[in-house]
Formats: sequence, structure tokens, C-alpha cells
Amino acid sequence: MSTLRVALLQLRGHPTKQQNIANAIAQIRVAKGRGAQLIILPECFNSPYSAAEFSRHAEEIPRGETSTSLAKVAAELGVYIVAGTIPEREGSHLYNTCAVFGPKGELMCRYRKMHLFDIDIPGRCTFQESAVLTAGSRLATFTVGKLRIGLGICWDKRFAELASCYRQLGCDMLIFPSAFDTYTGPLHWELLGRARALDNQMFVALVSPARDSTAEYVAYGHTLMCDPWGRVMCQAGEDQELLIVDVDAGECETIGQQIPVLRQKRNDLYELRVTKQ
Repeated sequence: MSTLRVALLQLRGHPTKQQNIANAIAQIRVAKGRGAQLIILPECFNSPYSAAEFSRHAEEIPRGETSTSLAKVAAELGVYIVAGTIPEREGSHLYNTCAVFGPKGELMCRYRKMHLFDIDIPGRCTFQESAVLTAGSRLATFTVGKLRIGLGICWDKRFAELASCYRQLGCDMLIFPSAFDTYTGPLHWELLGRARALDNQMFVALVSPARDSTAEYVAYGHTLMCDPWGRVMCQAGEDQELLIVDVDAGECETIGQQIPVLRQKRNDLYELRVTKQ
């Protein structure tokens, strides 16, 4: 499998977890009908993005309601599902976690948000994930055909070293389920996606919830996929939308041969080390 058909689902929020799960599954079925093999959901798709709501919506992975529902539909349809993020409970800790389910319904990996979203722009946006969430400490990768894929979550994409670590691990694509705010979104959303793609000559997907101006936290929307040249391949608007894009795993190698910056790094002068996972 050299070309992978990917679906990016920008999902509208609903009042209950059950409605959000049902909406996600309905859109997964539509994506499968359009030939998608890998289907990506947005950050906090089953819960309001709210520090006060994380605990109420949290569940175990993979035994919780959201995980079991997505594992079941992944097995039924024979697709890979990157389950956006959900609030995960483990003991006394809460995490913002992305789980990946394979075409047999198996849990392939999970990634816990490593860099927590603590922001204070007076009069614009204030949020403190660290008040309720615990930071993760491990990278997570999985493979579909010839494509090795790494996971990050929203705020993580501001840290260029994280993306570079994934490239050193052999990843050709990064996925960031993300809920950017509407102030930094117009300034940095597309810029960060393109920068991480260009820096590492890899595909980068940023998958957002749809915008809801009545919500406590208003997501920017504009889900997108960037290619290894740093170009935007597709981009959504603000409402619920399904994007389909074909990703060619060989493109990363081709660009690396034409513009060999990754081979030209001066590792004799500076070095980025990836700790054992």
C-alpha cells in the first residue's frame, strides 16, 4: 500500500457523549463509503473542551464507552481510526489522550498529550489544562502499509523538537487532533502545520472540531492536511465537514532526495536525541 486514502473529520459538538459518539460513527461510515482507509477524528470530539467537564466525561481506554464503540466500528468496516482525543481516566489521573484502533478493532497505540495547553492572552484566550490534566511522557507511532505515523495533540505542534523526534523514528506523517482558539488560529494554525511539514519533509494533519460560537471554548476549525513540500493539500471551513485526501508514502523519500536537508544536518555540531520508548 503506497497510497493511503485518508479522511479528516471536522465534527460538530453535541450536548451528550452518546450523541457525539453517534455523530462520529455516522461520519466514519460516510468516509468508508468514499474509500477512506485511515479516518481521523478531532480533539475532544466526545466531550466539551472544558477543564470543568474533563472529569465528568473521562473514561478508561480501551474499556470505556467511546473506545469500545470505535473499536467495534473499526472492525466492522476494516479501517484504521485515529480517535481524536478523549479525556482518559487512569487511577487518580486524567489525560488528554489519542487512541488508534486497527481494522480488527485492536488498540494499536495511544498517545497522551505531552505539552499541556496553558495560555493567557488577556481579553483573548485563557485556559489551563495543567490544572486538571496530567502530561504524557511517551511518543506513539503506528504503521499503515508503508506509512509510519506519529501522534501529537494540538499544543504539541508548537514544539518543533517533537516533530523532529518523530522524523528520526522514521515517521512519514504526523497527526495532531487539535482545537485551536479563534485568536491564535488565524495567526498560527496553517503556519504551524506547514512549518512542521516543511521542516521534516513529511505529511502533517491538523484535525479540529467544527466551530460552535455558543460553546464555552470556541474552536477555530479549518482542519487541514499539508504535504512534505509544506503545501496545504486540503482545508475545511468552520462547519462540520469531511475531507478526503490521498497520501503517497513515497513522496517523502522523493523530496528528501531532491532537497536533502535531513541528511545535511550538522550532527557533529548539534544533536537531537530520542529517548527510548
